[in-house]
Amino acid sequence: MTSSHSATTAAPNPTTTAAAPNPTYTSAVFPLDTMDVPGGTETILRGGRHLFPLLPKALAGVRRIGVLGWGPQGRAQARNLRDSLAGTGITVAVGLRPGSASAADARAHGFTEQDGTLGDLLSVTAAGDLVILLIADAALAAHHREIFAALRPGATIGLSHGFLLGHLRETGGEFPAGHAVIAVCPKGMGDSVRRLYEQGAEVNGAGINSSFAVHADPDGTATDRALAWSVALGSPYTFRTTLDGEYHSDIVGERAILLGAVHGIVESLFTRFRLEGDDEVTAYERSCENVTGPIARTISHSGLLAVREELDPAGRDVFDRAYTATYGPAREIVAEIYDEVADGTELRSVILAERRLGARPMSPVGASPMWAFSARVHARRPQRALAVDPFTAGVFVATMTAQVDEFAERGHAWSEIVNESVIEAVDSLLPYMHARDVAFMVDNCSRTARLGARRWGPRFQAAYEQIAYPAATDPADAALIGAFTAHPVHEALSAAAKLRPSVDIAVDTHG
Repeated sequence: MTSSHSATTAAPNPTTTAAAPNPTYTSAVFPLDTMDVPGGTETILRGGRHLFPLLPKALAGVRRIGVLGWGPQGRAQARNLRDSLAGTGITVAVGLRPGSASAADARAHGFTEQDGTLGDLLSVTAAGDLVILLIADAALAAHHREIFAALRPGATIGLSHGFLLGHLRETGGEFPAGHAVIAVCPKGMGDSVRRLYEQGAEVNGAGINSSFAVHADPDGTATDRALAWSVALGSPYTFRTTLDGEYHSDIVGERAILLGAVHGIVESLFTRFRLEGDDEVTAYERSCENVTGPIARTISHSGLLAVREELDPAGRDVFDRAYTATYGPAREIVAEIYDEVADGTELRSVILAERRLGARPMSPVGASPMWAFSARVHARRPQRALAVDPFTAGVFVATMTAQVDEFAERGHAWSEIVNESVIEAVDSLLPYMHARDVAFMVDNCSRTARLGARRWGPRFQAAYEQIAYPAATDPADAALIGAFTAHPVHEALSAAAKLRPSVDIAVDTHG
């Protein structure tokens, strides 16, 4: 695709052409739809519980599904699959390493050795017709050869993100021949995958959107198996990507707007507002509380453009100055992250850190001063309805748009762009950050995501403090604001919003 933007320019031009649409695909089982997106259409599958009766046909030849791991995704996916496939004769079993501390919790949720639904990781692998690899990235890097060797002939390998593809490329490895390799990648954390699935019992279609990829398809059944997996997880809609595209967008996104950048944003804004004279609680409310609360809710329900349009003229001027000062520095860092993911540098840094740290705990980012005021801010919520802070909104929306533009320029399809850059943030991650806080999320996510956020969050923070905020005193760049108001992402988000169930995720604030 073409674009006037160069990732190396000092002041990036936000103008992009529409991202390339997903290749069309067909299904022998599920009714497919097309979704209009900027520059074309994409083939999608609308989910919902009315499709559950089609699952056995789509999973023809699959009698046992092995879910390896009981982390957030394993815990959610195993339960969703089991519930969706109840009465079909298809068994869902959980495989854990010997002595795993997770076994007790798996038993508490109905997976047991007695009925063959809980067992040793390699035994579950050997018995599975579809084996979904949801163990931690470091464990997957260390043990994938044993898992591959244990697979039964013709078993399908399932992934929920592209880390293993990146690792195999770095180490010269390959997926084993003769096995289908598919991915279904929920655009949200494991708790969201389960909670919205449960809400789907009342509101058909409630769930977390998923992408799917077919990396290897020896017998021509992989697409329907992947779609069945996504439907069984409760995905409202499923869109196609490639394992390579998923790897890039997922790893970049969690280092940028999904985790690393949002941490840099709220830390830098808290400091800025304190220096302007705000007390600690007010500074927290204008930074973290604003991003995870009114800004996230506005984007989720009304789109990115509504954040600006709902401000009064004075607030809009503040938004515009913050947006245009932030967009360029944020875009440069997102482009740098993408380059380092693409050439393997980011993955190598994660693997090196894993080796260096071993089992040692990482120091928490939640120990920085602002997080001491989290409880006081949360306690004020019943008495205080926060409005969108225009400066915070400008910084956040500019960073989000910078990621959107970088993904568009790199050729990602619009479904992938809006889900990885916007929907996953506002409909899954930010609600959890609101219930707890951003630092809690950084300190309790996967080690791969945590390492990435800790590496890149301070880079964003420094760019905001040293480049963006000083420039925000200048008049807004009219061209940048014009590009934002006319941006094709608004059309793409509007199309995606038509598929959004009328339910917000229910978050346990005590978990």
